[in-house]
Amino acid sequence: MNSSKITSEILPAVYIVGAGPGDPELLTVKAQKLIERADVLVYANSLVPTQILAAVRPTAEKIATANMTLEDIVPLMIQRVRAGKSVVRLHSGDPSLYSAIHEQMLRLSEADVPFEVIPGISAFQAAAAKLQVELTIPAQVQSIILTRISGRTQVPKTEELAGLAAHQASLCLYLSARHVADAQTQLLEHYASDTPVAICFRVGWPDEHIQVVPLSEMAQVSEADNLVRTTLYIISPALARFASMEASRSRLYNPTHTHLFRPKQSVNQSAEDRNAKDRNAEDLNKEQESAKK
Repeated sequence: MNSSKITSEILPAVYIVGAGPGDPELLTVKAQKLIERADVLVYANSLVPTQILAAVRPTAEKIATANMTLEDIVPLMIQRVRAGKSVVRLHSGDPSLYSAIHEQMLRLSEADVPFEVIPGISAFQAAAAKLQVELTIPAQVQSIILTRISGRTQVPKTEELAGLAAHQASLCLYLSARHVADAQTQLLEHYASDTPVAICFRVGWPDEHIQVVPLSEMAQVSEADNLVRTTLYIISPALARFASMEASRSRLYNPTHTHLFRPKQSVNQSAEDRNAKDRNAEDLNKEQESAKK
């Protein structure tokens, strides 16, 4: 397929694409296709690794935005779309989280420029996969909180970290490495000091590093490793991976649990069917043994 045909498949618009945490193999299929076919790629080069850009067409215009302001970026995208070009605005992670797309979409709407948002995998999801944990284990924790601590961007009073920590949920703390000592102090108001914390540095990048430490050591370890950015913290009792299975088993696949697709009659019947199959298999074995004689 030649490049002109590929380009014609995308309408002139801004496509706000979640690049995921960094691993190109975690891009959605739709994100990959848009990156391959766009006329213009506008990307946060301080947060999106170069390997994500490997699929960009050689003739596509690539614009790095690390040193640009909103007043530079949005007019540029508007101008390219009005010139009949497709623009991929590439953000790290998922655009719905801490991506500053709200103000971009407002200005695109005001300029009557069409846009679409394509979701991506967030760092907390990729980190949980690497850790091989479920963050919502029955009888332990059933809620996930995604938040940050106040820094240059202030958190509303109703969302202060100490208040959220009172829920003792699986808490995923973004953009907080520079204030890790303050975060630890607030978390310790409600979580036990030995609560596991996953310190996740540059999840999905080639130099990714993830370690689990007690909450009481979160700040010390972060400061010793000089972690000041691109670090996610997951504070959760679910990180104690070897809890009793029976104590924490989900109801979903429990044979005593019925639902629309597995009503009570089916549960009983399935047990009867298994017994019948066992009996049939036993009878068949007896017949085969008799035939051999």
